[in-house]
Amino acid sequence: MTIYNLLRSQKSIKLFNNLKTCLENQKYRMSSHQMFAEHKSLEKIRNIGISAHIDSGKTTLTERILFYTGRISEMHEVKGKDNVGAVMDSMELERQRGITIQSAATYTLWQDHNINIIDTPGHVDFTVEVERALRVLDAAILVLCSVGGVQSQTLTVNRQMKRYNVPCLAFINKLDRMGANPYRVLSQMRSKLNHNAAFIQLPIGLESDCEGIVDLVAEKALYFEGNFGTKVREDEIPKNMRTEADERRQELIEHLSNVDESFGEIFLEERKPTQKEIMDTIRRTCLKRTFTPVLVGTALKNKGVQPLLNAVIDYLPNPGEVENFALIEKQGTEAEKVILSAERSERNPFVGLAFKLEAGRFGQLTYLRCYQGALKKGDTIYNARSGRKIKTARLVRLHSNNMEDVNEVFAGDIFALFGVDCASGDTFVTNPKLQLSMESIYVPDPVVSMSIKPVNSKDRDNFAKAVARFTKEDPTFQFFFDPDVKETLVSGMGELHLEIYAQRMEREYNCPVQLGKPKVAFRETLTSPCSFDYLHKKQSGGSGQFARVTGIMEPLPPHKNTTIDFADETMGTNVPKQFVPGVDKGFRQMCEKGLLSGHKLSGVKFRLQDGAHHVVDSNELSFMLAAQGAVKEVFQEGSWQILEPIMSVEVTAPDEFQGAVIGQLSKRHGIIVATEGTEGWFTVHAEVPLNDMFGYAGELRSSTQGKGEFSMEYCRYSPCTADVQEKLVHDYQVSQGIVVEKKKKKN
Repeated sequence: MTIYNLLRSQKSIKLFNNLKTCLENQKYRMSSHQMFAEHKSLEKIRNIGISAHIDSGKTTLTERILFYTGRISEMHEVKGKDNVGAVMDSMELERQRGITIQSAATYTLWQDHNINIIDTPGHVDFTVEVERALRVLDAAILVLCSVGGVQSQTLTVNRQMKRYNVPCLAFINKLDRMGANPYRVLSQMRSKLNHNAAFIQLPIGLESDCEGIVDLVAEKALYFEGNFGTKVREDEIPKNMRTEADERRQELIEHLSNVDESFGEIFLEERKPTQKEIMDTIRRTCLKRTFTPVLVGTALKNKGVQPLLNAVIDYLPNPGEVENFALIEKQGTEAEKVILSAERSERNPFVGLAFKLEAGRFGQLTYLRCYQGALKKGDTIYNARSGRKIKTARLVRLHSNNMEDVNEVFAGDIFALFGVDCASGDTFVTNPKLQLSMESIYVPDPVVSMSIKPVNSKDRDNFAKAVARFTKEDPTFQFFFDPDVKETLVSGMGELHLEIYAQRMEREYNCPVQLGKPKVAFRETLTSPCSFDYLHKKQSGGSGQFARVTGIMEPLPPHKNTTIDFADETMGTNVPKQFVPGVDKGFRQMCEKGLLSGHKLSGVKFRLQDGAHHVVDSNELSFMLAAQGAVKEVFQEGSWQILEPIMSVEVTAPDEFQGAVIGQLSKRHGIIVATEGTEGWFTVHAEVPLNDMFGYAGELRSSTQGKGEFSMEYCRYSPCTADVQEKLVHDYQVSQGIVVEKKKKKN
């Protein structure tokens, strides 16, 4: 009996200890959530994005930031052996492939500052994820690989930052890799990106000898000790680096004095600036985008991340230091710009922008950025575009795919709502009478189309649900039915983009699909001006149709060959002004499908110069049909050609494969623009027609023993070769039955 009581008491103690541990963990989670969910003053908020070329270490850097700020308790690698994957790569496909597909939001604390972070993809196929992140963020970290340097997608990201006027820090990552050369990367930033950039840190050793970094502003060395580099030890600059540190610090001072007047005076006085003066100047110039501070480190080896976080707080703007505009649209007048107040109070009416949609477990999840005022749980908001009224039943803040409830949000916060039916780029307000709306997000046109159909006809319902969700979430993923070829087509930014969505349909909707050969978005254009004089006349008893249009159709300059233009050059009343929109409409309808190969018209201008009308029989429909007839007439009389999309291609491979790579690009009608080489590797920049790029990935890998990499992005439209045009015209004529009819006539 004594033994039984003893065992029972031991069991009770064990249960009590387990319960105590659970309660402590719960208490920690609650206190941790309260700590991170606490609202900070405007000066203590930073909204940053992490953007870079493919495989520069964005997600690894984000993982380290979350670990050092105490947001996560342990780190995992993007392609780790433990099969867990990084926190921000929450999708199963992302963990399998080791790439970021969707941008993911989180928020964390560092030095009592609240930092909202969006980790973005690097592949050009998912470029819209970067676009919408940079649209709502106040600043960014531009990550560069110390081996790869400035690559094709770096140039794209840099253009996107310029478009939205986003200040940035540059972080040269991967100092531990063989061939690391941050000095070459800095020179590329100056020459290729046109940044006024200078080091504010220097590496202590490179590759396997990377020990720490030198802070040029504070003039001290930093070493990262402990299991995961959690302890930062300050020391004197190593003796063998003192000369270099002094030279680079002087270079930093010169670059700052060139763009800041007050600091320039200190430089001219030949007075040594203090640490505070340098830091204040870096902050001022960084906010104006006239100077880019360059930091160094290696996220994978846990070096340089904490100083980067300090730099985010010291040099990047808070939401109150960034001017955000809304437009007041009035009928008949140009939209008036209004500066939004970033003050964190309820005095100003709420204004928010929906920048990303996602299908969550409880319906549509809408990511928003609050630009003005405050929003509480239970408040009513209005969609400025549709006027629809919505009650905010639940407000959440995102930590990757985890949600944490909050009761209210203020200006500068990034949050999410459930069950809101809206489109990406919609503005939400609490006072619809103000008629405020914000500029939407720039969405690039898709360049690749593929036919798509479910493998099993019984999966059509799931297929429809998947397509409806994905097209709503991603504006660059488009779905339409082509009546000419009787096929359902999907369009996207590249083969990988469409392939990912096909895999997601199978995984998330149990609907396997079959993708056909990619189709390229060709265009048709005029090669020389062609005049037209077309009379549309129809009489069938009662009021008929009468319209005459005279003018010229001419090609636009090469830099405008993706647009169409209409010009009303009529004088007098031969063509009444109320019928001119009908002519414009008829011209634009004909531009949807050319008669040469069935592709859209672009790069043409329709100049309406004269015409005639009838008092009774003329109407807008008559002039619309006359314009369509005029375009058909120009098709018969004019000289036409087909344009194809040209891609900027960047190929990197070992030197021994240079001949093979250049030969492959030449075979694909590519024009070599530039080549450069560093330490056993070469990079080729070429312009290649998209129609010739399909299947290139496999060919490159097989010819370079799997070592070659390439990336491409849209460059421009250019006339295609005669044989390609002939084939496209022939295929179109066969599909329309024109060639078959000719053969029958001969027989």
